[in-house]
Amino acid sequence: MNLYSKLQQRAADNHPIRVGLIGAGKFGSMYLAQAPRMPGVHLVAIADLSPDAARANLARVGWKAEQAQAASAAQALKNGTTWVTDDWRAVTSLPQLDIIVECTGNPIAAVDHILDAFAHGKHVVNVTVEADAFCGPLLARKAAQAAVVYSMAYGDQPAMICDLVDWARTCGFPVVAAGRGHKWLPHFAESTPETVWGYYGLTPEQAARGGLNPKMFNSFLDGSKPSIESTAVSNATGLAVPSNGLLYPPASVEDIPYVTRPRSEGGVLEKKGMVEVISSLETDGRKIPYDIRMGVWVTVEAETEYIKNCFEEYNAHTDPSGRYFTLYKRWHLIGLEVGMSVASIAGRNEPTGVATGWNADVVATAKRDLQPGEMLDGEGGYTVWGKLLPAATSQKMGGLPLGLAHQVKVVRPVKKGQSLCWDDVAMDTSTHAYQVRREMEAMFKA
Repeated sequence: MNLYSKLQQRAADNHPIRVGLIGAGKFGSMYLAQAPRMPGVHLVAIADLSPDAARANLARVGWKAEQAQAASAAQALKNGTTWVTDDWRAVTSLPQLDIIVECTGNPIAAVDHILDAFAHGKHVVNVTVEADAFCGPLLARKAAQAAVVYSMAYGDQPAMICDLVDWARTCGFPVVAAGRGHKWLPHFAESTPETVWGYYGLTPEQAARGGLNPKMFNSFLDGSKPSIESTAVSNATGLAVPSNGLLYPPASVEDIPYVTRPRSEGGVLEKKGMVEVISSLETDGRKIPYDIRMGVWVTVEAETEYIKNCFEEYNAHTDPSGRYFTLYKRWHLIGLEVGMSVASIAGRNEPTGVATGWNADVVATAKRDLQPGEMLDGEGGYTVWGKLLPAATSQKMGGLPLGLAHQVKVVRPVKKGQSLCWDDVAMDTSTHAYQVRREMEAMFKA
């Protein structure tokens, strides 16, 4: 509860947290909108494949041109401005930086950026949760070996769910379930970038105004992003995942403690202690009033009659038994909240969520029948969506992680709805991302 005072002290001491950002797209721009408003923080450098596009986004979020006109990192450090470059290695290797915020959304590139940051002694806030989903447990171990902090990004739902789980466990409550909301109907799993805006609830004009990427937003809609984020939460908290994918039970905020109970008690869970995603639509497509679509939640249990009575006495909304209570945040502010991760790492040396084991995985699953010679186009595309599975199930089947299903050739027929295996594709085995993933599999198998 004292992060702000720590930032103020940094400002007073003229000892700012020095940050480098890689990727100035939509999420990065939201962080950029807030970074100048945080005391004790100096965003020294921005690396983006298109520096001109990065500067355009800086102008869009309200930066003055002179704030990002440093000709070099040295000049930015000297006069408190920001250097914009297309050379990410020049940013990760800059000795004066404390923290790298990886914000590209490209999981294969993100692994390169993160590993290089570790090699140069930098803490990392990883916004690219797609990378965390397929190799986060090993990235966390490599960070520990390098004596740096690796963290999920606050503002994104996984870190906020982890925060609620931590609150519950710190207070002594058993966590029955935790997760996020989503707008879901089963046929959304087949959505493509051509159908996304109609399903999502935005007009093409609204999407264009916001500079929104249809492929990225389709990964939210088609179930890939909920699976990715649930994987990150499971690996960070130890909560289990459903044995055959997310169930997406429909529920209003008030009904969450009803549905997030074990099946034996009238809920949908296979057992206590699981991740799940709540749908904001009834199964017939009707919108549920007071939904949790954009929010996060945790359901806890009263283990004694006294605690149950406290729930009742303080009007906590519970299930009919009075034992299960859900705490929630109905909205999240995405990149506008990343400063919490920056401050937590610099002020407390603590991540805002980090993998502690390998419990869950996201396996690429065919949206339609796939033929040899076709190219997979990754999350949110036309060919595959991501299915959440227990890590043990994925490893036994040799599941192809969704984060590596980018520009990969199919080598044998795959039926619609079938999850892909390594043997179904011709992988580029030269990337750090592939090598780290296989190293992680070998480590946990051993």
